[in-house]
Order: sequence, then C-alpha cells, then structure tokens
Amino acid sequence: MQMKDKTVLVTGGAGFLGSHLCERLLEQGHDVLCVDNYFTGQKRNIMHLLSNPRFEMLRHDVTFPLYVEVDEIFNLACPASPVHYQFDPVQTTKTSVHGAINMLGLAKRIKAKILQASTSEVYGDPEIHPQTEDYWGNVNPIGPRSCYDEGKRCAETLFFDYRRQHDLVIKVARIFNTYGPRMAMDDGRVVSNFIIQALKGEPITVYGKGEQTRSFCYVDDLVEGLIRLMHNTEDDFSGPMNLGNPGEFTIMELAETVVEMTGSKSKIELRPLPTDDPMQRRPDISHAKRTIDWEPAVPLHEGLKPTIEYFKKMLEE
Repeated sequence: MQMKDKTVLVTGGAGFLGSHLCERLLEQGHDVLCVDNYFTGQKRNIMHLLSNPRFEMLRHDVTFPLYVEVDEIFNLACPASPVHYQFDPVQTTKTSVHGAINMLGLAKRIKAKILQASTSEVYGDPEIHPQTEDYWGNVNPIGPRSCYDEGKRCAETLFFDYRRQHDLVIKVARIFNTYGPRMAMDDGRVVSNFIIQALKGEPITVYGKGEQTRSFCYVDDLVEGLIRLMHNTEDDFSGPMNLGNPGEFTIMELAETVVEMTGSKSKIELRPLPTDDPMQRRPDISHAKRTIDWEPAVPLHEGLKPTIEYFKKMLEE
C-alpha cells in the first residue's frame, strides 16, 4: 500500500492536522513540501521538522496559483473551526473554492494524484444517523456556518468534475471531529475549549443542555486513514469516504470526562445553542473498513491524555 520516494505537497501543512500528516509522510521516507499562509497554521507546529533534509516549507496562500513539481497533493488548507472560519467568511469560501481550483489545476498540469480534506460539515444538521457517504446532507446555504459547509461542498463538486472532465485521480475524505496535540488554543473547538477551561479552573461552557453528540477521532488514527485512502491502489475509487471515530459521546459526557482527567475544580455552565449547531454527528465508517481496512484504534480516554499534557505545556509557556 505504501509508496516510496514520492514528493508530496501538503497544503495547510503547518496546521494541527497538516503538521501531523507531514511528520508521518517523512517517517515513511517521502519528500514533503509543506505550504501554509499561517492564517491558522503555526510555525511552532513544524519547527521540529525544519532540520529534516526531506522537508521544505513554503509560505503561500492557495487562493493564488502554485507552480511546483510533486507526485501527490494533500489539500488540507482551510480554517476548520467556527471561530476561525467565521472570522473572515469570504476568505474561508475563497480558500475552499479557489484553493480547490488552483490545486486541481496544478494536479492536472503535473498529473499528480490529489486528496481533498473535506468535512463532516457537508452533512449539515443531519436528518439520518449515523451519516453514510450517500447522504446528501441538510445544510443551511445562507447561515453563519455556510462559508465553511458550502465551501467544502463546492470543493467536492470541483474534485468530481475534474475527475469526470479531465480523468484526474482524486480522493475525497470527509473528516469528522479530530483532536490531539497541536490543536490551536484559540480555535474554539469543544475538546480544546474544555481542556483549557479545566486547566485554568474556569467554568466549562456547555451549549444547550449538552445533549448534542459528537464523535472524537485521535489525530494519529485520522492521519493513518488519510494516507491509506491516498495510497489505495484502486485508482478508480475516489470516495467520498468518512474518516472519524464512530464512538459517540454527548458534549456533557466529554465535559465531565475532561474535568475528571484534569482533576479540575471547574463547574459546568450552560449557554444558549449557537445557530445551526448540529445535534448529532457520527460517521458510518463501513466504507473505510471495507475499502482501506481502516478504523480508529485510540479510545477517547487514551487520546485525551497526550492532548491534556500538550495544553498544560502551552499554558506554562
């Protein structure tokens, strides 16, 4: 399954997920070109890779064309948390749509295989549970989250049109909630929010009654899934493929677990639900099990340990 001596481009490579992917690709013996504009990515995430002769960093915004020679492209560039993607919603849509057009154009010119990091947000507030890849979703096209949801949906459209029109080899992964070390402290995601609040002894802010559910996948498992999907030898298989952990927890359960694991004295505080916040989110990963022999191996308790340690160090700096 693994292919040696490839030159791999990772857009968004200095981000949380991208930096872990760069690390794994280097471990597998690939040359890695990491591209990031540092809107949400951070140099500290890749500092330990800069001394590796197989690693190269390029500051670039994917909304502008890029001219490089590579064998494979992982297109991860896009702010992925509501706090960040709603900060500049027009730029978020541009990153998803123009970024996809530019990376697909590059892949077409150099005949490279390309993977799109899509998202479970394409399902919106789902009316079926768990979500399967053939579900078209329930998305508000004009709400505050739509810059991300619809941007990613449009990117998927572009990927499949390039496949049909230009016979491009594409892979589309729909990523569900992922967590682990190197998450940004200010990204507003539930795992990082709860851990930081608990470590600081601040109230744990739970929206609604905390009855909404999420499925949390540890970053190492997710990266393994992305690589297996990219290196799947059946090039006629393009996806989309759900990648995430089907273990389902309520937000209240997560809050209570974090308080317990950090030994925090924080109290849980209820807040009103944000607009268009989905009540249920859980992947059906039968497709991934069958096609790339993948399923998550790290349970939530085990993944939270290194994540909590990471945030402890960040807060001490």
